[in-house]
Amino acid sequence: MPGLAASQQLPEALSADDFLPYDEARAALGQMLFYDPILSGNRNISCGTCHHHAFFSADGQSLGVGEGGTGLGPDRLAGQGEDAIEKRIPRNAPALFNLGAREIRVMFHDGRLELADFYENGYNSPAEEYLPAGLSLLAAQALLPVNSEFEMAGNPEENKLAGLAYDQPDLVWAELVNRLRATPAYGPLFLETYPEMGSMLDLNITHVATALADFINAEWQSYDSPFDRYQAGDAAALNAEQLAGMALFFGEARCATCHSGPLFTDQEFYALALPHFGPGRTRRFDPMVRDVGRMGVTDRIEDAYRFRTPSLRNVTRTAPYGHNGAYASLTGIIAHHANPVAGFANWDPSQIIMADAPWLSKIDFVAFADTRERARLANKIDIEPVDLTDTDIAALISFLGALEGGPSLYGRLGVPAAVPSGLPVDRGLE
Repeated sequence: MPGLAASQQLPEALSADDFLPYDEARAALGQMLFYDPILSGNRNISCGTCHHHAFFSADGQSLGVGEGGTGLGPDRLAGQGEDAIEKRIPRNAPALFNLGAREIRVMFHDGRLELADFYENGYNSPAEEYLPAGLSLLAAQALLPVNSEFEMAGNPEENKLAGLAYDQPDLVWAELVNRLRATPAYGPLFLETYPEMGSMLDLNITHVATALADFINAEWQSYDSPFDRYQAGDAAALNAEQLAGMALFFGEARCATCHSGPLFTDQEFYALALPHFGPGRTRRFDPMVRDVGRMGVTDRIEDAYRFRTPSLRNVTRTAPYGHNGAYASLTGIIAHHANPVAGFANWDPSQIIMADAPWLSKIDFVAFADTRERARLANKIDIEPVDLTDTDIAALISFLGALEGGPSLYGRLGVPAAVPSGLPVDRGLE
């Protein structure tokens, strides 16, 4: 039976001690806020719409459908008439597993939220100096989607909140706080959860962000996989194919070069020549539709087309893959890693899982059809090719299956039956 060579080491085991502490009452309040559309401009989308329990904290689409869409998961539609979306979400919605881990220092595919002290609040973020000080990284992350026009805020012509997003981010948060204060059912919940508050007049956005962060942290901690049992000494937890895949992963396939540590990510950024489609996160003054990844944050040319290494825990449940969901299967994304040049040249757009939106068809592939942009993508590759057979890829996929959690896959509190605002809850699969 194949095993690891003496020079190959498994990552340290993941445990509850590796996560930030959370408060159960705040997590319960955060569950309500997470699934309450009250935090969106038009009160028609929640955090849970794109990070739903039914789809393992993701949405199953390559590029998601934000404000204006209808439905959930891969079947979510792009809307109709005046409510039809004007733009796809530029990046794939990542799963939320283990985001409360202490070791995490950067978030989003391009790392636009990271630990730093540029603005004297502990973070470099799109909110710049307006982000409140004293937040955890996860709490800071929770505040950013509500400011996005196409994710949750909506069009400025439709609601006050969306208009404020074009002024400064803290104005959006102040409006959301006002909404919560004006919702009677939220008063007792906040006052019980935060005893230091004398009244709802003391409510501020840090209370909201902390509750959301505690929910995400508590809900999706995942370290109960067969691999974790194997690390704990259960030699029978992995079968022969999984052991073969593990040997490849930490050995000749060189996966662990980047997918390292207990979360299976080094949190660094690499260019892989993943094909571009959709609107991309175009830089403010970029004259063309494209996505330069990390360069959009750092403005350094060497960071062009680099994206953060994703965690591989529960990856078998969170297709499609890549920063833009370019591959519908693990077979496709692993083969691309093995030979990025061939993967880019031979990529089949049928891999994409996206809502039908004919009015966006001209934009969807404008960058992919640009020969100069294709050349730039193909010429910026940070990983070395490796020879993998179909048998090797199957073994690697089998090992990735061993990183799949048990009960942790489904969360702890789940989807609430109702939320304090009384707005409809995306219940998903019943």
